[in-house]
Amino acid sequence: MSLSVEEILGLYERRGAQMYGSEAVNQVEHALQCAALAAEGGASAVLVAACLLHDIGHLIAEQPHHVDRAVDDVHQFLAIPFLRGTFCEAVLEPIRLHVDAKRYLCHAQPSYWQDLSAASRHSLDLQGGPYGQIEAERFLARPFSWDAIRLRRWDDQAKVPGKATPGLKDFAKVLHGLAQADRQVAA
Repeated sequence: MSLSVEEILGLYERRGAQMYGSEAVNQVEHALQCAALAAEGGASAVLVAACLLHDIGHLIAEQPHHVDRAVDDVHQFLAIPFLRGTFCEAVLEPIRLHVDAKRYLCHAQPSYWQDLSAASRHSLDLQGGPYGQIEAERFLARPFSWDAIRLRRWDDQAKVPGKATPGLKDFAKVLHGLAQADRQVAA
């Protein structure tokens, strides 16, 4: 069930031109901007890959999130079976936790909610809203929670129409490198 790097790139090429929810960028623009911000911020290759792939569940979902629908597409979970087997937990967990990171940040920094886009506020409501104290503490205790928070920050900034970024082929090298490393470890 897991996708190869080539299949992932093909998915972005086929479905990535879809608008990213109600944002002013499409799915591939958002993914590339998020990955570029991570790379510029000195993130590891695994975190750059997580940033590139964090919303791939929207491309897999039958009905991706949109502000006109009151449906959470649970994209953060939907992606994992398609990526497991190709990428390690250090890539998968920040993807799985990036929605939780938004919920955490809304709890930990009340002004964070005000900076969210309208679409992100809408999805937050569908995703359970801000965490309470106990949920926030549990989130922080999870492995990769801090990587998920970093991913979330870049995710929030990766919505700039027309912003120049490296292309999918540039980031494909990162994905191939990680996928090959995982296969060698598993062998």
